[in-house]
Amino acid sequence: MARSLKRIALVVTYGTLLSKVGGLVRQLVIAAAFGVGAAYDAYNYAYVLPGFLLILLGGINGPFHSAMVSVLSRRPREEGAHILATLNTMVSALLLVVTIVLVLAADPLITLVGPGLSPELHRIAAVQLQVMAPMALLAGLIGLGFGSLNAADEFWIPAISPLMSSLALIVGIGLLWWQAGSAISTPALALWGGVVLALSTLVGAFLQWLLQLPALMKQGLVQLRLAWDWRHPGVQEVWQVMGPATLSSGMLQINVFTDLFFASGLLGAAAGLGYANLLVQTPLGLISNALLVPLLPTFSRLTAPQDRPELIARIRQGLMLSTASMLPLGALFLALATPIVALVYERGAFNQGAVELVTGLLMAYGLGMPAYLGRDVLVRVFYALGDGTTPFRLSVIGIGLNVVFDWALVGGPTPWGPQLPFNFGAAGLVLATVLINVLTCVALLLALQHRLKVLPLKQWGLDGLRLMVAAVGAGIVAWFLSQGVRWPVDLVGRLLQVGLSGSLGGLVFMALGQAFDVQEVREISQGLTRRFIRR
Repeated sequence: MARSLKRIALVVTYGTLLSKVGGLVRQLVIAAAFGVGAAYDAYNYAYVLPGFLLILLGGINGPFHSAMVSVLSRRPREEGAHILATLNTMVSALLLVVTIVLVLAADPLITLVGPGLSPELHRIAAVQLQVMAPMALLAGLIGLGFGSLNAADEFWIPAISPLMSSLALIVGIGLLWWQAGSAISTPALALWGGVVLALSTLVGAFLQWLLQLPALMKQGLVQLRLAWDWRHPGVQEVWQVMGPATLSSGMLQINVFTDLFFASGLLGAAAGLGYANLLVQTPLGLISNALLVPLLPTFSRLTAPQDRPELIARIRQGLMLSTASMLPLGALFLALATPIVALVYERGAFNQGAVELVTGLLMAYGLGMPAYLGRDVLVRVFYALGDGTTPFRLSVIGIGLNVVFDWALVGGPTPWGPQLPFNFGAAGLVLATVLINVLTCVALLLALQHRLKVLPLKQWGLDGLRLMVAAVGAGIVAWFLSQGVRWPVDLVGRLLQVGLSGSLGGLVFMALGQAFDVQEVREISQGLTRRFIRR
């Protein structure tokens, strides 16, 4: 990487690490307070739509963020401020309507995403959705602002922004715990617990938006006026990228709706999916932001024909670094799933049954780790090339396949009963997502080869196969150490079990990767060695 790229990646890494640690602590607090009970199970359904909008529109590497970076990084600051003001006005008007719809139609919307919910869960989820509805408006403003900051080379504020949401939830649950004590997880307080979860989430989103305002003012990107200059070339260029990108990313989130639709008839499945997803997203989000945030502006500046060799080199760098980080992580999730879940969650209302549920889900997630990040790298290349249509088309196909895979892997449910002889339960929903991500990743790579013509896919594939062998070796070694020692069944024992087994597995992966002469593993190893020696 160039020196500046490394510096940006370091800033993003530290900021994202703080946010992910905050997110993990938040989830620990939720798990201890509510376990897989009604308040949090209902929250997972209520959060679907506002959370979808916050992730889709307000998330780093989301379509609003990506479109703003792609366009504003090539334009003067004053023009960028005008483009941002225009988009803020247009997007706010649209999302205000969405907010009103969420409030008025909360009941039928919950029926849509969770048709199998009990009356109690349905009532709690509907109230939670009404409370969180204003997040729709905040989401658009957050995404546009963070994209503008990244285009102005301001990376710290967007990276630590999610920490605000985590702090708000921790404080909200803490106040409820102070009032209710151990009764916080009882059915009698399920509605109040649900309202506190929803209100704290809304406050967190507001704090995320508030946090960016001083930085935007410092960069000269704030114009306190309504602007409707939709004919401006920069505004139109943003919409050209943002429109298909939003639809494409939205299609991926529709898969979440589909999963919850089939999960609504499985007791505790939505809560279990939420806990397992947090364990996956903590390292995935950290690595994703550190890798994708600095690479996206780089891709955007290398689209000219004369820059094609450098663009291909950067694509390989992104894919191999993502594979070299995700493969061993997936292997360790498979090998150490039970001790990881027990270490992180097993306390308070989170009992052994919840551990077993989340363990199976985490193992299923582990199978598809490389495809998650590889897909995102390839999508960003298409965005940089000004093509949001190809990812969108593949996402539409993926939705249809996800419905089929979800239905098949949970036994083929019909009004007349299951139609298939196998049923993987909630884990089947995760496996369906894994299959979709793998197929999408392959299709994007082939489409990019068709467009650029000169991708060395054979060499990339061989290096990927070598990394897979190294990851399998790492997982086997970690599993044998984890199972071969009688670890104490307390917090320290679990910490040692996960820490030592995972560390040994990581060392085995690095050793095998270097023995197979994979360039990116060698670079990672050298970087870690230099940092360790300096300390």
